[in-house]
Amino acid sequence: MLTKKQLINIKTKAIRAGVWFKVLQRIDRVLFDLTIRVVETIRSSELANAILMLSHKLDNAAKSHFSNRLNIIGRSLAEKVGIVAQKLGYARASAWVSDASFIKFLAIMKINSAPL
Repeated sequence: MLTKKQLINIKTKAIRAGVWFKVLQRIDRVLFDLTIRVVETIRSSELANAILMLSHKLDNAAKSHFSNRLNIIGRSLAEKVGIVAQKLGYARASAWVSDASFIKFLAIMKINSAPL
C-alpha cells in the first residue's frame, strides 16, 4: 500500500531530477497530485496500479537522465585526459575514450570534487 508520504517523496525526487514535466503528461500529473491531496493510503487496486506505473516511469527516466549526464561529463574528461596522455607518449590512451568504467570514474570524481 502506498501512503501519502511515499507519493510526496516520489514527486519530489522526480521534480529534482527534472523528469516530472518531461515524462508525465498533464493528466498523469493531475492524477498523482489529486491522489496526494485526497488519499492518506491507497486502498484501490486500480489506483495503486496506475500510480505504480507512473512511479516506475519516473524512476526509469530519472535513472537514464543521470546515466546520460555521467556519460556526457565523463566522455569529455576522458577525451581531454587521453589527449594529454598521448602527448606525453602513452599510445594506448586513445582507448580511454571508449572505456565505460573510466568514463564513469572520471564523471563521479568530477561530481564529487569540491569547487576551489
